[in-house]
Amino acid sequence: MQGPDPNVLLKLVEMKMPFGKYKGTIICDLPVSYLEWFSSKGFPEGQLGMLLRTIYEIKVNGLEYLLKPLRNR
Repeated sequence: MQGPDPNVLLKLVEMKMPFGKYKGTIICDLPVSYLEWFSSKGFPEGQLGMLLRTIYEIKVNGLEYLLKPLRNR
């Protein structure tokens, strides 16, 4: 079993939300309530959807500590 893809984790701390209420917010800083809304309505297609699903799972499962070293670099 492989660990998390470091490129995906880097994108979570670098990429900004391209649209919506939180446009311009770094993906990892999106509130859980917004991610829950996407979870119930459906995540977008493509890379953005994958990143939103990933950060949702990270936050719901209390794994945000995985991103701390990347944010502090």
